[in-house]
Amino acid sequence: MPANLTGSNQTVPPNTDYNFPALVFGILLIIVIICGNLLVCLSVYTEKALKTTTNYFIVSLAVADLLLAVLVLPLFVYAEFQGGVWALSMFICDGLMTMDVMLCTASIFNLCAISIDRFIAVSIPLNYNRKHVDQRQVLLLSATWISALAVASPVIFGINDVPQRDPSTCKLEDDNYVVYSSVCSFFIPCPIMLLLYCGMFRGLRRWEEARKAKLRGGVQARTKLQRAVTLPHLTVPPQAPPPSPPVVQRDPADVRLDELARFPAGYKDGPIQTLAYPDRRYAHGHAHGHGHAHPHGHAHLKKKRAKINGRERKAMKVLPVVVGAFLFCWTPFFVVHTMRALCRSCNITPHQMSIVTWLGYVNSALNPIIYTVFNTEFRGFFQKFLHSFC
Repeated sequence: MPANLTGSNQTVPPNTDYNFPALVFGILLIIVIICGNLLVCLSVYTEKALKTTTNYFIVSLAVADLLLAVLVLPLFVYAEFQGGVWALSMFICDGLMTMDVMLCTASIFNLCAISIDRFIAVSIPLNYNRKHVDQRQVLLLSATWISALAVASPVIFGINDVPQRDPSTCKLEDDNYVVYSSVCSFFIPCPIMLLLYCGMFRGLRRWEEARKAKLRGGVQARTKLQRAVTLPHLTVPPQAPPPSPPVVQRDPADVRLDELARFPAGYKDGPIQTLAYPDRRYAHGHAHGHGHAHPHGHAHLKKKRAKINGRERKAMKVLPVVVGAFLFCWTPFFVVHTMRALCRSCNITPHQMSIVTWLGYVNSALNPIIYTVFNTEFRGFFQKFLHSFC
């Protein structure tokens, strides 16, 4: 945390070094972060349409931002208002540094966990639970927070207790730890996350191409099946029973023949869009183990699965914007933070350090705004919630 001047024996004229713009901006930032991220958590908790595995990870990210606004930002804003002078105890300073490192690390680890989860969803969709958080996802979320705590724990265990420590400043004192925490929290996870997203979007592009090709083939197959069903009625006398339609080998994800005969137009005009591969095991079990089930129940299940996947695809499109905003806000901080530890001759002023730190904290307020702009379901909940109070 940046700090200037003052020895304990110096007398500072009243209000001379007080930074009122920092106080006003800091209070507004805290309010925006708390309100925005509370709305994110509340929307996922109350709206059934938002209960997807991606959004549970987004809630974890929102919790990290909320804790940052409650536990870190008030003390940071107080120190900035004092002109960068730390007026509280060193024990509180160490607690502040621990929470600061942990929550910033938790934010990027959550983004990294989201990228891992999305990559798994694209790579092995048949083994991916899209409706509920399963054991693998709970383990991934737990590892995110435990790892963030592990990175931050040396501060609370005394690594900041260096000889001749200046009590008027609150910052990480050990330069080796500064480099270590920056590498663990930022410089290693970021490339991994970007590579996973590149792999994920390549997979999505292949899926889109395969889906379009399948839809084109499906239209032709359904046209042939329609003719197979309707032509016999034109040639066979009314009193004679119509012959059985020919057996056609096709994908289990396609529409059943009796459904197609009853509702051909609906399937022609409204193809189901999905990112998941067809669940062949379910289709096989449904055909052989539940042969008397009503056909409309099966169609409803397929439609429901398609809607869930459509929401996941919308969430995936928001994630690159979230990651981009995070990198834009935090990259300057980690670069300057590491340079200050490694380069003794580099002239990094407290003012510059303060600017990049503020920029990093602003990121915690951006995510709810990004969801509101780019995700129609989050936007709908936010509008409905705000209208109920206005």
